[in-house]
Amino acid sequence: MSPQDLAKRQAAEAALAYIEPGEVLGVGTGSTVNHFIDLIAEKRLVADIKGAVSSSNASSERLKQIGVPVLDLNQTGELSIYVDGADEANPALQLIKGGGAALTREKIVAAASRKFVCIADRSKQVDVLGKFPLPVEVIPMAQSYVGRELFKLGGKPKLRDGVITDNGNVIIDLHGVAITDPLALETTINQITGVVCVGLFARRPADVLIVGSTDGIQTITR
Repeated sequence: MSPQDLAKRQAAEAALAYIEPGEVLGVGTGSTVNHFIDLIAEKRLVADIKGAVSSSNASSERLKQIGVPVLDLNQTGELSIYVDGADEANPALQLIKGGGAALTREKIVAAASRKFVCIADRSKQVDVLGKFPLPVEVIPMAQSYVGRELFKLGGKPKLRDGVITDNGNVIIDLHGVAITDPLALETTINQITGVVCVGLFARRPADVLIVGSTDGIQTITR
């Protein structure tokens, strides 16, 4: 296992402590979350989990494989915790997410959860968001229009080739924008007609950030 994968696994293992027995939890998407799901099985915690709401078809299948019931958010009500990774995290625990194209469902599940636990390796920590291209989920017929509007914000929008989200939409990645005011930019992009969701988690940041590294685990709370 590479040092980065080991750091992801360490962060994922630390997040197991936040699982509330008998509660429904939210589960995100990506390589670090895959470690979290695998560890639920390895540590024999499946019986403690009433069920899970997943942010992607891929995570849903992985959860089913280990015996965790996958539930519909419309039927569960508020979730106890949401565990997910991030592409970038700033000191305020505001995030860029969507590298795996699941940003809309991730944002929905995060909003419906009492506590958002973000797990990541140290490479994801930044002072200013934006080095990682900002994903924007867009209704296909609005692709060109949204691209022009995003260009006006000073960045370089680029369609993510060959990617269709679980919702049937496309992803435009906005390159080259230093995000010094995440709240304002999230609002601005959300107001562009045709945008489904932007991968800025500023209005709903993480409550806890667990960072794995070769030096061990660091836990940061908001």
